[in-house]
Amino acid sequence: MEYTTLGGTGMSVSEIGLGCNTLGLDSSERWDWTVDEARSRAIVDRAIDLGINFFDTANSYSWGDSERVLGYALGEYDRDELVVATKVYNDASADPHPNSSGLSRKTIEQELANSLDRLDMDHVDLYQIHRWDDDTPIEVTVRALTDAVRRGDATYVGASSMWAYQFASALDAGRAPGLEPFATMQNHYNLVYREEEREMLPLCLDDDVGVIPWAPLAGGFLARPHEEIHSTTRGETSSSLRRRPYRENGGIEINERVEELAGEKGVSMAQIAIAWLLHKEWVDVPIVGATRIEHLEDIVEATEISLSEGDLAYLEEPYEPVRISGHE
Repeated sequence: MEYTTLGGTGMSVSEIGLGCNTLGLDSSERWDWTVDEARSRAIVDRAIDLGINFFDTANSYSWGDSERVLGYALGEYDRDELVVATKVYNDASADPHPNSSGLSRKTIEQELANSLDRLDMDHVDLYQIHRWDDDTPIEVTVRALTDAVRRGDATYVGASSMWAYQFASALDAGRAPGLEPFATMQNHYNLVYREEEREMLPLCLDDDVGVIPWAPLAGGFLARPHEEIHSTTRGETSSSLRRRPYRENGGIEINERVEELAGEKGVSMAQIAIAWLLHKEWVDVPIVGATRIEHLEDIVEATEISLSEGDLAYLEEPYEPVRISGHE
């Protein structure tokens, strides 16, 4: 495993991060594809064996159980060697109350405290706003996040999917004297969803903001031939996979080209899709979820794949603009 610097933070993270949306304590806790505690802990252990040091979760994943099982698993390791990220905005409970979501000071302070309790940690390395909150002025959110950093509850703050003009406002708010700037952007980006290249990614590159793509395999669409996309539990049950525009405007042909190139190189389709991301100058660390250890091992091997300029152009050529997806 190679390591890279996350944006302008100076913090070193593995080239692949483990996305913990699949982890839980009960396999039927929230989604049909969530794995139980034993498999969750085995995946985390194997990730560390493979050199992964960056773990990304959220208060809402598996109604908080993702944070709990991640905390259990990481408790056996040296905390100083790990980079742990979580998020706030969505409800962390199936029984929400009026202040259980959003980005008000009250919500941020209570949800960060709850996240730290579930993780059994005294701080997180990266605390991210999961989405934009139209009801809370960004200045209020930035001040609350700044106080979290000053208390030592978080080391850096980041953001996730939103419009580029909104993130520009957030970056500007964080530049005020005494306030904490946003250091990272976790956004929707992969071979069949490249709308972020128009504004968000150039903005991040210009401001030295670390980029952490989510859905790097397009929910599994880039991991297998498109005719087989519904052959997995997630493919059968994921509403988000069905509503994303992955099949639109060149998506099917891109899937076929990924399959073709993977066959030529003797690697998996998932490895090609991840290797493409790792060749993009604005990408720091793709977040990859896993329900099986062998899938995680396969992804890590993508860090060793070199794609030529011709390969990259061939994969990208069919792409045409698609509708915006991921801000919801």
